[in-house]
Amino acid sequence: MKTIRVVHSGLGPIGCEIARTLLGKKNVSIVGAVDIDPGKIGRDLGEILGAGRRLGAVVSDDAAAVLRKSKPHVLTHTTLSSFRDVYEQLATAARAGVHVVSSTEELVYPQLRNPALAGKLDRIARRHGAAILGTGVNPGFVMDTLALVLTGVSRHVRSIRITRRVDASTRRMPLQRKVGAGMKPAEFRELVKQGRLGHIGLLESMYLVALGLGWKLDRHTEKIEPVVADTLQETEYFTVRPGEVAGIANTASGFCGGRRVIDLDLRMYIGAPDPMDSIEIDGDPPLTFTVAGGVPGDLATVAAVVNAIPRVLESSPGLKTMLDLPIPRAFRAV
Repeated sequence: MKTIRVVHSGLGPIGCEIARTLLGKKNVSIVGAVDIDPGKIGRDLGEILGAGRRLGAVVSDDAAAVLRKSKPHVLTHTTLSSFRDVYEQLATAARAGVHVVSSTEELVYPQLRNPALAGKLDRIARRHGAAILGTGVNPGFVMDTLALVLTGVSRHVRSIRITRRVDASTRRMPLQRKVGAGMKPAEFRELVKQGRLGHIGLLESMYLVALGLGWKLDRHTEKIEPVVADTLQETEYFTVRPGEVAGIANTASGFCGGRRVIDLDLRMYIGAPDPMDSIEIDGDPPLTFTVAGGVPGDLATVAAVVNAIPRVLESSPGLKTMLDLPIPRAFRAV
């Protein structure tokens, strides 16, 4: 197997862990790194990762120059959540003929909110021979791809309910902040109204499931509410007092032909008891699948991005979803 040349963009907690994971793959070479943090620019990636050695990949804020100089096969990308915000980053890679695997939540199904922009990126990627994929644990796997895989043993599916319970105290600091830990409920609701707070990707998951099952949704509903603590909760990063926000309850329902066919229920908060993931398929046969303890979000996101690399490299060019590629599986490098 030839060595896969990778550039990584976005050296936050998830991005750094992706880079460390890539270092453990014998047929992968990290040939460049991109970040906008002045404290990281100009430093060797090995120093930032605590690898104990120099990697020869100096962090730069000029992605186009890094891609041009290092000539990678693929860009792993963990910068922002909004597809519109990362569009030019993705287009830069596509114009360079570089494949992309990104954790940008809206990229899991960008046609939902930005169909014209998604079409434009797809055309650029096809023109230059690049494949672009958005993936992750949620969205990207637990509340969409995994559910669709389970329907593979159903003769008929009437509806799907997917429930995810996450103890946010086990997650990285940016996620705890994103779910509003330690805020007052009024502040939480105002920031949600402004689109500045909350989980991103629940509707992308819903519409990806609908697309996979051939359901054209007539409409959807979505609700985002704070989960308010009734006892003191402390994490490495936040103290949450009774009456303050411990996290988020994000629910959504999709309707097809006037009938509710998809229910998604995500509750992610500090101190959530009995974390789990559950998929209930009302079909023939009916099926319930539960992961006790839930899928660990941060580690699983890292794995989802890394494991997608070989499948993206083998893909035809264009903007892809998880429906377009073979089933996810571990990437073993020897």
